[in-house]
Amino acid sequence: MSPPEFHYIGQHLARKEDYRLLTGHGRYVDDIEVPGALHACFVRSPHAHARIVSIDSEAARQMPGVVTVVTGHELAQWTTRQRMAPPIEGLQAMEMDTLPTTKVRFQGDPVACVIATDRYLAEDAAEQVLVDYEVLPAVSTLWQALEADSPRVDESLDSNLLSHQHADHGDVEARKREAHRVIESTFSQHRQTHLPIETRGCIAVWDEGRQHLTFHVGTQVPHPYRTTLAGRLCLSESQVSVISPDVGGGFGQKIALYREELTVAAVARHLKRPVRWREDRLENLLASSQAREDFCRTRAAVSADGRLLGLELEIIEDFGAYSFYPGNYLARVVAMILTGPYRVQDYSYDVKVVLSNKVGNGPMRAPMAITSWVMEGTMDAIARELKLDPVAVRRLNMLHPEDFPYTMATGEVLADITPRETLEGALAAFDYDNFRQRQQQGRAQGVYLGLGICTVVESTTYGSRFYKAAGIPGSGHEAAWLRIEPSGAVNASVGLGATGQGYETSLAHAVAEGLGVAPQQVHLHLGHTDIAPYGMGSRGARGGTAGGGTLYLCAQEASVKVLAIGAALLGLDSSLALRLRDGRIEQMIDGQWVATGVGLADVARTAYLDPLALPAGMHPGLEFHRTYEPPPMTYSNSTHLCEVQVDVATGAIRFVRYVVAEDCGTVLSPVVVEGQQHGAIAMGLSGALFEQVYYDEAGQNLSGTLADYLVATACELPHIEILSMHTPNRATPAGIKGMAEGGVMGAIGALTNAVNDALAPFDVVVNQQPLTPMYLRDLLREKSNSTNKA
Repeated sequence: MSPPEFHYIGQHLARKEDYRLLTGHGRYVDDIEVPGALHACFVRSPHAHARIVSIDSEAARQMPGVVTVVTGHELAQWTTRQRMAPPIEGLQAMEMDTLPTTKVRFQGDPVACVIATDRYLAEDAAEQVLVDYEVLPAVSTLWQALEADSPRVDESLDSNLLSHQHADHGDVEARKREAHRVIESTFSQHRQTHLPIETRGCIAVWDEGRQHLTFHVGTQVPHPYRTTLAGRLCLSESQVSVISPDVGGGFGQKIALYREELTVAAVARHLKRPVRWREDRLENLLASSQAREDFCRTRAAVSADGRLLGLELEIIEDFGAYSFYPGNYLARVVAMILTGPYRVQDYSYDVKVVLSNKVGNGPMRAPMAITSWVMEGTMDAIARELKLDPVAVRRLNMLHPEDFPYTMATGEVLADITPRETLEGALAAFDYDNFRQRQQQGRAQGVYLGLGICTVVESTTYGSRFYKAAGIPGSGHEAAWLRIEPSGAVNASVGLGATGQGYETSLAHAVAEGLGVAPQQVHLHLGHTDIAPYGMGSRGARGGTAGGGTLYLCAQEASVKVLAIGAALLGLDSSLALRLRDGRIEQMIDGQWVATGVGLADVARTAYLDPLALPAGMHPGLEFHRTYEPPPMTYSNSTHLCEVQVDVATGAIRFVRYVVAEDCGTVLSPVVVEGQQHGAIAMGLSGALFEQVYYDEAGQNLSGTLADYLVATACELPHIEILSMHTPNRATPAGIKGMAEGGVMGAIGALTNAVNDALAPFDVVVNQQPLTPMYLRDLLREKSNSTNKA
């Protein structure tokens, strides 16, 4: 399908928000001054699992500047419990207090909150709160969680198995019997955390006269957040305003209403005084949210030429101690879309999600990140075991353009994607045959090069049908409004929560295209629940399709009315071909667009200030509201090629080249999309190379500082070459597909496959992350020792 022609969409314009952010004029939560605000500091458990015997806060209360100390007992009177119990077969219901009253479940679990006149006094007083604990055995691994005699993390449940789903599609057992080989592979993804540059923080301002709470917080989902906050405080939503200013990153960590934030709101209401809280980096690493700890096993039934006949998937996920989200849905997405660009109809999966004495899990940018590594790693395993070329195996099994729309074994429908095209495009740009020659020459000289291939099918926008099936509160729709002021100024809003994605730029392109004004003339208003329409916020790469699509449709509706008024002012029949371009009305005359003397400002002035001049029956004003329900799921796709050199003496990995061919549909803003591509790849590579939250056997977090939780810098990352191969989605406004998470997926798979390719002469297989030098050296050493013994 040929890309549609646009005038404003796709223009290379600088990001609108960058001026204020780069000149120090951004406005974050800590930049908001609230006179007389008190400060909160939380007392946290030093134990991973322990009963709370008593809490003595008397000494803390007597310290200078301390206003009060609250525990879970007081908060139980001011707030309601959270209950996560969607009607999903195999999923156990979980409840959670605002602060625990009987036992703690992870190191860093908050047990009390000190309120003082400044942060320093609050921290000093927190050290004087004495908590008597009865230490219990901790569940520190997902394997331990599955043991029958393992301590129960949540004693109200029958076991630590929070969720278990199994599905059979087709007849995998029959395919295994028919197969030339059944090839088993394992993949172990380590625990990580989101690490936004701005940690969690909030300000609660209670207006006793109006009985109204104003809550400043960096959140990705302002309206769902307000709904939850009001409900937990037993307030109506008209009594709560959530304001999300500039936000220093979220990556999924700033979706849930956390217990600390609810505590701050409840205390502010109780004291009738403003209260603010900002967590430090240690708290963020110990107690915010974590993600990605999964173990996967695949069993691929294959023919002698490498054709995939059937596939089994087993997933076990460590969900941590608390359920801020339905326990089934993160791993469920992996299972549902695992097969990606490959043809297979005989497919079964078994998904187990367990509780442990670690921080509760939440979605992290690309919660399905392991998907592409598992599938592409399975393709490499087939090639390795059958001694075939990995590209040939992919070409044999990959869907062809004529196969789309393609219904996957799980029922998901893939449409308007181009995985084979991006694979071939990336291989051509990389010169695959030449690489294999260089690789052989290098090996003869003791230089070990490897090429990793990872073709990604990225689930982007999720429609309401997906959320309902997954048991996730809310829906997939989005809402927008657009208002043209009497001067012709254009204001617009949508229910997304910006956390650095560049929404003010990309969404302005969507409005500009739909209406007919320059993107620089469009002003976006985001993050304020009293101003923005009720939307589902930013999650799951939905900003472009859901947010941009809704604004585009809303702007098109506005354009219809603007042109109708313009026709009346020009004395023309409204059926004539008219358009708005750069804020001026143009008429089609003899096949050419010709400017008229009427512009948007003239139309707007008439609409508001001279309504008697409007066409008969037309209402005054230029205000528009639109909602949009996207398809159940949309997809983008890409192919990542990563070349590395591995020093077998030290285990060090050096990037040689990184190429990605991507199809993410209509690109609203190339500048924003390129930034998202680079950022996602960098995040995936950093996670696969360095980042790991590590717990010892007692459940103690040994990675609570940035000296221990390592993150890649620009020095460790490669130059990224991007090949744009975009095609539109025919089912969405303007053909938008969405993107932002596929880079994480592709990077994880491409890098790990590249390391395996480099180490192929040593007959070792990398099947876990992070890919530290120590891990690679251990593999090589173990292989050398076993070879010597033989």
